[in-house]
Amino acid sequence: MIPLGHIVALSLFLFCVGVYGVLTQRNAIRFLISVELILNAANINLIAFNKYLGSPDGLGQVFALFVIGVAAAASVVGLILVIAVYRLRKSVNTDDFNTLKW
Repeated sequence: MIPLGHIVALSLFLFCVGVYGVLTQRNAIRFLISVELILNAANINLIAFNKYLGSPDGLGQVFALFVIGVAAAASVVGLILVIAVYRLRKSVNTDDFNTLKW
């Protein structure tokens, strides 16, 4: 069995990579992928602590499923916005759509 510390370290690494991507990326697609990494790090923590704390009801896994659903909906909305801006500006660079003027 993998120790809890290793799983939390993996989750921390994914979270840090996601935060770094959110703070530094200028490409909107990479920004959305970084947000997904952050949410996946949270899912890993939810499932790991559910497994190691011995919760018989699987509440951590249920919460992880809700996070996956919310992440999917947020990704769809974000991708729709990126496509709409790309059609108007011909770029997915976040510096190019910082104003509401078309």
